[in-house]
Amino acid sequence: MSVTTLDPKTALVVIDLQNGVAAIPGEPHATSDVIARTVELADAFRKHDLPVVLVRVSFAADGGDRLTGRTERPARAAGGTMPPGADQIVDQLAGNADDIVVTKRNWGAFHGTDLDVHLRRRGITQIVLTGVATSIGVESTARAAYEHGYHVTLATDAMTDMSAAAHENSLTWIFPRLGESGSTAEILELLG
Repeated sequence: MSVTTLDPKTALVVIDLQNGVAAIPGEPHATSDVIARTVELADAFRKHDLPVVLVRVSFAADGGDRLTGRTERPARAAGGTMPPGADQIVDQLAGNADDIVVTKRNWGAFHGTDLDVHLRRRGITQIVLTGVATSIGVESTARAAYEHGYHVTLATDAMTDMSAAAHENSLTWIFPRLGESGSTAEILELLG
């Protein structure tokens, strides 16, 4: 795992660091640690006038916009609703008027959203990904970013999963095929 460079036009893309997800303990990194590291990255990106994109997942109260494919393990019962405020970005990251907020209705942040438009209009060629869950939202977004032609960097200590094994599987087998991985400290050093 080694990050070699950051393009001059790089954006930080933060996956699902919202109130409902922040309640998940996270493995192998505590979700609170992931939030703290992401805040460090977001502050550094803002300082360098680079975009910060906060992606959240949200659904209509009637559940009509949820994915409906047949699965062996449904994410939530049909028609189930999120608790009030569960889809709001965590306070530690919310409130910066220059940040871009993207709302998704599925795992990845590209399909069915305006994320690609926001990035292309700003001339972005590379993204740094953080968030929860490594093997779901982060991995899905990394795959789509790679397919869209972006350079992908994964801040491995600024993401976590519900299982350490799932996190490690993404880091070991998937991410090396999609981009470069490194720690928050390594990415901050390249930004500096």
